[in-house]
Amino acid sequence: MSSVSRKGEIYAHLANAGKALAHGARLELLEYMSQGERSVEELAELSGMPVANVSQHLQKLGRAGMAVSRKEGQRVYYSISGMEVVALLSALRSVAEKNLAEIRGVVDRYLKVKDSLEPVRARELLKLAKKGSVTVIDVRPPEEYVQGHLAGAVNVPLKELEWRLKDIPKAGEVVAYCRGPYCVMAFEAVVALRKKGYRARRLADGFPEWKQAGLPVAAGTGKS
Repeated sequence: MSSVSRKGEIYAHLANAGKALAHGARLELLEYMSQGERSVEELAELSGMPVANVSQHLQKLGRAGMAVSRKEGQRVYYSISGMEVVALLSALRSVAEKNLAEIRGVVDRYLKVKDSLEPVRARELLKLAKKGSVTVIDVRPPEEYVQGHLAGAVNVPLKELEWRLKDIPKAGEVVAYCRGPYCVMAFEAVVALRKKGYRARRLADGFPEWKQAGLPVAAGTGKS
């Protein structure tokens, strides 16, 4: 086989991997799995898709090397195959936002309208945390927080925010984060906090991007 043929074969395999990303539902499932391991049934509930459809999408992601599975009893659990999947999704998002006006329009109309302020970047948040001038809240569900979160972050799920305000000090700034840059929970948390008089901002990315960058993470129910 010539070197040209081998190169063509490599690109063909890359194209097949790319095909696995060519469906919005699969991209959404990858975002959920980036938070931690989930059963097929849990992913179906999160995405609002039938279990059979979710299973088919997951199998395609598995064949493309982007998801791995394990069986426990009658349930099958899926997770991303590695943090390079998060890097790939971030790169895809970056290219699309830069070059596709349609995506920028949706982001502006449905997300930035909720919060037009510049979000906190990861390195800036690290500096604020070292100074002790910030409270970081993770507004994802507890089962995602337990599997992994920003070191020092407090879990205040969005649906509990109203009655958990007493746990959030008003001194200093509050930074909220969730699953990723398109996760609306962080936007809604920031809006709710500001209405209550907090100085609040959201993290530019979510937990997966923070972890992929090699920044401090923790697991379990503790704060760090």
